[in-house]
Amino acid sequence: MAGPVERVLSEDVPGAPDDVRAHYVDLDNIKDVHPLMVSVESLSRTDTSDGYIQVYRVRDRIPLGIATLPITYTARLEVPSVGPVLTESRQFPAVQLCSVVSFDPIPGGTRLTERIRFTAPWPLLAVTVRQAVDAHNEMLAGIRRTFEARI
Repeated sequence: MAGPVERVLSEDVPGAPDDVRAHYVDLDNIKDVHPLMVSVESLSRTDTSDGYIQVYRVRDRIPLGIATLPITYTARLEVPSVGPVLTESRQFPAVQLCSVVSFDPIPGGTRLTERIRFTAPWPLLAVTVRQAVDAHNEMLAGIRRTFEARI
């Protein structure tokens, strides 16, 4: 196992923090802007004393040269009533992405920031980080474009 490797990604979104947060935590919305996601299925939702935990089954298509590898994994979102959202996804073989996602007010909207921690077997770590960072940057830009279209 290699890692962890950490990356911080952010995007300024022209929407109120609560609206951007609500959009982000619904993976049906994210599927529309995440370049690797093919489908999302809700598996469970559990209320907690301060919010809820939502678990999804996600199907991605991972480009590997001229081929595309289908991957199915579990994504878990811990959504407290206020504050940062915690996410965790686990993929075979022993690939894990954990993030803390914050929604900070800025003039004109929200700064959406993902602090992602990656762990994976050493042969997969570099490609995992590169593909996930590229996909999440595109996802964040897609969220921004979605909110820009509402203006």
